[in-house]
Amino acid sequence: MTRFSPATPLGFLELFLRARVDRARTADSRGASAIEWVVISAIVVAIVLVIGGILTAALQNKANEVSQDIGTGGNGP
Repeated sequence: MTRFSPATPLGFLELFLRARVDRARTADSRGASAIEWVVISAIVVAIVLVIGGILTAALQNKANEVSQDIGTGGNGP
């Protein structure tokens, strides 16, 4: 059972990671190959989270700027 809704980015990442781990566990060569898959998946998830955080912050900043411009009639400070 997933903790997040699959419709959200976190839910998608959780499902993606679970699928990778399950595939690694059921493979015939479980040793180093499974560890490699888990490490690669963790790196991919970390990169996606960092990029998502950066994009979220940038979008929030631009939304705040637009909101302030609307409030001041576009004349700026």
